[in-house]
Amino acid sequence: MDEPHRHDLPRRPLLAGGRLRAAAHRHAFLPPPHPHPRSEGVTLVDTIVIGARVRSLAPETAEGADAIAIADGRITAVGPRAEILPLAEAGTELITHPEATIIPGLVDGHSHPVYSLGIVRGLSLTGVHTYAELLAALERGRDDQAGEEWFLAWGLDPTAFEGRPIGNAALHEVLGADRPAYIKMFDAHSGIASAAALARAGIDAPVSHPDGSGAAGDEDGNLTGHVIEFPTMEIVERALPALHFADRVAQLHRLLSDMAAVGITAAHVMDLQDDDALDLLAAIEASGDLPVRLRISPWVTPETTDAEVAALIEMQGRGGRRYRVEGVKFFIDGTVEGGTAWLSHPDAEGEGLSSAWTPAEAYAERVRQFDRAGVPTATHAIGDRGIRFVAETLAALPQGGPTHRIEHIESAEDDVIALIGASGIVASMQPTHCTHHVRRDGSDDWSRRLGAERAGRAWRTADVRRSGAVLALGSDWPVAAFDPWEIMADARGRRSVAVAGSAPVGPEQALTAAEALEGYTTHAHRAVASDGGRLVPGAPADLLVIDRDPLEASPEELLRTRVLLTLVDGEPTARR
Repeated sequence: MDEPHRHDLPRRPLLAGGRLRAAAHRHAFLPPPHPHPRSEGVTLVDTIVIGARVRSLAPETAEGADAIAIADGRITAVGPRAEILPLAEAGTELITHPEATIIPGLVDGHSHPVYSLGIVRGLSLTGVHTYAELLAALERGRDDQAGEEWFLAWGLDPTAFEGRPIGNAALHEVLGADRPAYIKMFDAHSGIASAAALARAGIDAPVSHPDGSGAAGDEDGNLTGHVIEFPTMEIVERALPALHFADRVAQLHRLLSDMAAVGITAAHVMDLQDDDALDLLAAIEASGDLPVRLRISPWVTPETTDAEVAALIEMQGRGGRRYRVEGVKFFIDGTVEGGTAWLSHPDAEGEGLSSAWTPAEAYAERVRQFDRAGVPTATHAIGDRGIRFVAETLAALPQGGPTHRIEHIESAEDDVIALIGASGIVASMQPTHCTHHVRRDGSDDWSRRLGAERAGRAWRTADVRRSGAVLALGSDWPVAAFDPWEIMADARGRRSVAVAGSAPVGPEQALTAAEALEGYTTHAHRAVASDGGRLVPGAPADLLVIDRDPLEASPEELLRTRVLLTLVDGEPTARR
């Protein structure tokens, strides 16, 4: 989605009218203070966490701080253990990790946990880099899914086709054309359907829309199986076997628990596409708390009506204990690999000259409408022309309004980066989209399409920070893995640190250790107009105990980080 990489425009109605209701009040990303259940003036300490050091990310923290006191889900004191331990009472739980570092909880700045349930199905093709590897993986998957009517896979990088046309030839070679099969590409903006799958979806001829979406055909007018962008993908995906509600509730809870286990305490969710998404979250909260806080921003597309816009504005603040709707999400374009990124001049295939919005000014007017209503926006923008248009639109908004952000920013020119910094626009970027899919020699599909000059401006994270802009980091799960330690390590090394000997891409754009950590903490909070991400008295007790100091560890060492304890509201969501 934007998320594992980018997103676009659904043709079906975004909102089910009967499920909307006005929120009684607007929620901030962080929870309000708990009503104190104890006697007035009495603060009992529930938990004290002790480590070797506290990295509070707050300059006022006392030198030598290595302990934190927690009461009613909030931090009450941070300092040396000699000062914190006397606060303990008979019922206080002491958690001690003598060699560990205590840091703020990590926030994934761009994720699609609910939407991913419909993507991460069947065989994972992440890590497949060549056509031979693709055929071998499909053969293994064929055996594993022998008892299933449909063959499903996800996460395929188009670079694996090694210059061949993207299409269903590999599916037909391994599975046969008569078996319904569907692969969701890694960027989640396109897929590959077998001939049988296309027939079940009722797609019998190539089609191309002005925004670049459609069903691709070859030079003879035959369908290739490559379906591009959400409107066409949805036609195929409606034919897939349905997932049951109870199964999805269980899968979502496991996914969020897995996120908590690697230190994620909150995520900015960039969609509300599943009609029952809030029902899934409510079902989890009916039996306990979510392991991860979720800030959810529904999509706004060119097809979103005035009535739906009004409903989205009224929907702000709706949610549960650890999830709420806050903000909205736009797309100005699609992806480079799909030929739908909005570029200043055509890519190597002659594509990329269209915005998802026609005219683009209609996007700008919708953004102004939400700005006037006090609703923050996030806009997917990948191509250089799209990023420029969005930055200019946001920079022209009146000062003092809600926080607006640009997602992805894959290739941008100097003056646009400067404009983002000067205008207070938030940048939200995903480092592993670069380090996992872009090659230093330019042989990957992204670089080939853009050409050397534009590819040389890939994911300018350091320049964004130098511009003075807020830079939130994230995964865009399921476009990329959600492990924050790998993402921070790659952001610092500008290469796939997990792959020995991998070559850096744009090493001058490497972040420092502090900048990478801030991207998951203080800057992730600033991206949603919050002063969180610091361990200070009064803050929610969202924190981690980890086995090393992220500010002193090398990228290679950071990659091996073990999370010993994750707390949200002072309650364990994961522990070893």
